[in-house]
This record gives sequence, C-alpha cells and structure tokens, in this order.
Amino acid sequence: MRIAAVDYGTVRVGIALSDELGMIASPYATIQTKSDEERLQKTAEALVKTGAGKVLVGLPKHMNGSEGESAKLARDFAEKLGGFPGMPPVQMVDERLSTLQASKMMRESGRKAKEQKGVIDSAAAVVMLQSYLDASTGMPPSDW
Repeated sequence: MRIAAVDYGTVRVGIALSDELGMIASPYATIQTKSDEERLQKTAEALVKTGAGKVLVGLPKHMNGSEGESAKLARDFAEKLGGFPGMPPVQMVDERLSTLQASKMMRESGRKAKEQKGVIDSAAAVVMLQSYLDASTGMPPSDW
C-alpha cells in the first residue's frame, strides 16, 4: 500500500509518496498558491490522484513536545483534508526537525540554501515519510 505524507505550510505544501511496498519515500509534488482554500483543494486532488491508502500530515511540535500556532494550523488542515471525497484516512505524525534534516541533506548533495526554495517542502515530507516507513517496518532510522 502506498502512503503519502504532507508537509503543510501557509505558502507551500510538500507531498511525498511511498512505493507500493511501503519501503521507500520519494518527493511527489509541491503545491504553492496564494489562497488557503485553493492550496487545500489542490493538495486534496493530488493526494486522491496518488491512490495512497493513508495520508500522514506533519504535526510541527516544539522541541519540548508542546504545540503552538503552526500545530493548530496543521491540525485544521488535516481535518479539512480528511473531509474530501475519496480521501484515505488522514493521520497526524510528529515532524520535528524534518525540514532541517531535508535542508542538511540537500546541502550535502550540493544544493545551496537559495536553490532549495520550492523543493524543501516535498523533501521535508520525504524525511517525515521515510522515518514513518522505517519505524513501521522495524528498520533502523535512515541516516539523512
């Protein structure tokens, strides 16, 4: 079963998708719109199109585990996403440090910080999804 992951942002939404075996995460899309409603609609359409059996939405927590305004926005987004026709079950997952890990990975591969704009969101979704897949299969965490 394919699993999709969403890195929600108020400007861009990154989407990652697993392979059929649920072992490898890859970037799928970055949705960028000016309107919150349009971003939600386009994200939902993209996710339904993937045929994923589950959608993970990143929950941005503070390092101490508490939740702030970003977490509230992500929860609201996930709730609305779950109401779209054809949407598989939506689950929140901790996404602490996923964007930092993705940025580090991209820098190590030679991509400068200013070149990461527009792709960092889907890369963060990949980090989040791969961590989830590794934990689900009992594999040791990937060394991003």
